[in-house]
Amino acid sequence: MEDIRYPPIGDYGFIADCHSMALISRTGSIDWCCMPRVDSGSCFGRLLDWDNGGYCRITPIQAYRTSRRYLSDTLVLETTFQTETGTARLIDCYTLRAGGERRSHRQILRILEGIEGQVEFQVEVAPRFDYGVVRPWVRWRSSGEDYVAIGGADGLLISGEIPLDLHNLHDLVGRCTVAPGQRKRLSLLYRRPEWLDGNRLRSPSGTLLDKRLEQTLRWWRNWTAQGRTDMPCADMARRSAIVLKGLSYRPTGAIAAAATTSLPEAPGGSRNWDYRYSWVRDSCFAVNSLAGLGYVKEADAFRRFIERSAAGSADELQILFGVGGERRLHEYALAKLDGYRGARPVRIGNAAENQTQLDAYGELLELAWRWHQRGKTPDEDYQRFLVGLVDAAAKYWREPDRGIWEMRSEPRHFVQSKAMCWAALDRGIKLLKDALPARVEDWIREREALRQAIETHGYDRERGIFIQAFGYPAPDAALLLLPTAGFIAFDDPRMIRTTDTVWTALDENGLLRRYPIGSDRLEGREGVFLPCSFWLVECLARQRRFHDAHAVLDRALATGNDLGLFAEEYDTRTGEMLGNYPQALTHLSLISAIVALAEMETGKDWAGEIRY
Repeated sequence: MEDIRYPPIGDYGFIADCHSMALISRTGSIDWCCMPRVDSGSCFGRLLDWDNGGYCRITPIQAYRTSRRYLSDTLVLETTFQTETGTARLIDCYTLRAGGERRSHRQILRILEGIEGQVEFQVEVAPRFDYGVVRPWVRWRSSGEDYVAIGGADGLLISGEIPLDLHNLHDLVGRCTVAPGQRKRLSLLYRRPEWLDGNRLRSPSGTLLDKRLEQTLRWWRNWTAQGRTDMPCADMARRSAIVLKGLSYRPTGAIAAAATTSLPEAPGGSRNWDYRYSWVRDSCFAVNSLAGLGYVKEADAFRRFIERSAAGSADELQILFGVGGERRLHEYALAKLDGYRGARPVRIGNAAENQTQLDAYGELLELAWRWHQRGKTPDEDYQRFLVGLVDAAAKYWREPDRGIWEMRSEPRHFVQSKAMCWAALDRGIKLLKDALPARVEDWIREREALRQAIETHGYDRERGIFIQAFGYPAPDAALLLLPTAGFIAFDDPRMIRTTDTVWTALDENGLLRRYPIGSDRLEGREGVFLPCSFWLVECLARQRRFHDAHAVLDRALATGNDLGLFAEEYDTRTGEMLGNYPQALTHLSLISAIVALAEMETGKDWAGEIRY
C-alpha cells in the first residue's frame, strides 16, 4: 500500500543554481536537496524516505490555501499562503552571483513576506546528510543567532531572523509571524565541516540576503532575455528553457537528465533509476533545443564538455558521464531507504554507463554540424575527435546495441540506432569532405550500405512502415525521430504511415507509450512516456496535420503541473506524474514541438540558421 504522506510528484516546485537543485512542495517543504552538486548525497531527502530523509519546512500554523508561481522569467519560486488571519508569501531560490553562475554561493534563500493581516508560521529544519545516513551534529554558534549542522563531509550554516531552538539534538524548530511589508529570512549555506567548525564564517545579514535575491532575479532575467520571445507559445517554451538551464552544471557545461534519483516509473515498483548524470543523447537534444530558441552558448559548452570527458577520443566515449566528467557511475542500492511511496530499491549510479548505444555517434556529429552551420570551423584536435566518431559509426553500425531505451534485455539491431549511425556518417561526410577526401569515400560507401540495411531489414514492406529492430516488427516511438536524423523526410509516405502506426498502436488516453507493454521484460507497468507525445506533435506539425498536432500538444501539456514542470512519465489512470523530475528530455521535446508548430503554421524559420 502506498504511503499517502508522500505528495504527488507534480506537487513539487524546482529551484536550482546550475550546480545544485532542490524540490519544494506546496506546503513549503524542501523534501529533496543535493549539495554542492546535483549528484551529491542529499541533505534533505524525505522524498525517498519520509521518516529519515530530512526536510526544511515553512508552513502556516492555521489552515491555509496556496497558490504559486515562478517570478517572471526566473527560477525563483513564490508560494502564497492565505489563512483566516491574513496572507503571506514564501520566496525560495538558490542565490546566484551578479557576474555569473560559474562560482556558486551554494545557498538556498527562503524569505517570508507579509501581504495582508498577520500569518504565523511553523519553521522546521531537519538536515540529514548522505541520503539520510548521517544525523548531523547541530549546535548554536556563540558568534551570532545561527546554527551549524555538520556530519561526515557535509555542513550547513543555518541563519536568519527566524528564532530557532534545538529539538531532539538534530533538528531546529521555531515560530514567527509576518505582517504586511515585513520580511523574515532563512539562509541555508552549504560549506564543508572544517569551514564551520569554529567561527570563521560570518552569517549573511538581512540586507545582504535581499541583495542576493535581487541579483538572482537579475541574473535569470538577463539569461532569459537572450532567447527568442516573439514566436507563438513562447512562454511555454521559455519556461522549459529555464528548466533546462537549471538542470545544467555550469563549471563543465554538462546537463543532468533530471534532478532526482529513483522516483518510480511504475507505482511502488522497482523501475527506479538515478538520472542525475549527463547522457550524451539527452544533452545533445537539450542544447539543440536551447539553440533553437537562441541560447547557443550552452550548445558550445556541452560540445567541449563531451570532448574533454571522452579524452578527445571516440574510443573513450561513454553514453553518460557525471556532470563533472566522471566515468565511474557504478549502480548500487541504498537498502535502508524506504523509497518514494515504498518504491524500492533506491538506486545511486546507473548501470547504463557500460551499455553500448550507437546513436551517441550521430548525436555528437549532429551537434558538430549545427555548430559548423553557425560559421565555426573545427580545429585540428576537434577534427580528430570527429573523425574518430565517424570511423566508430562506420565500424560498429553492424553490431546490436541497447538502443535509446537502454533495455536491459539482450541487445538488438534497433532501427533508430542505425539511423543515427547513418547520420554520423552523413554529417561527417559534409563536415570533412574537403579535409579528408579519401576517408570520405569510405564513409560514403558505408553510409549507402547502412541505408540499404535499414530499408531491407528495418522496414516492413507489406505494411510500408519502419519497425523497432531487425527481426522485431513491434512499433516503437523512437521511430518518430527518424526525420530529425535526416534519414527520411517528415512528409515521406513511409514516414507518414510509420507515424500513424506508432500513434495508433502506442496510444493510451491520447498519450504515447514508448513501446508495447512487456517489451523490456521489467517488472511493473510503467506510464506513458511524455517525450514521445511531443515527438508525435513535431511529426504531425511537419506533415502539416495541424489539427491533430494541436490536439496531441494540448493533451501532453495537460500532464504538466501549475508551474509548467514535467516528469518523465505519466499515469493516465491516476492523473499523476511518474519517474524522475523535472525531466530534461520532456522539456526539450516540448520546445522542439512548439518550434515545429510555429515554423510550419507561420511559414517562418523561427530557429533560423541554427536548425539542421
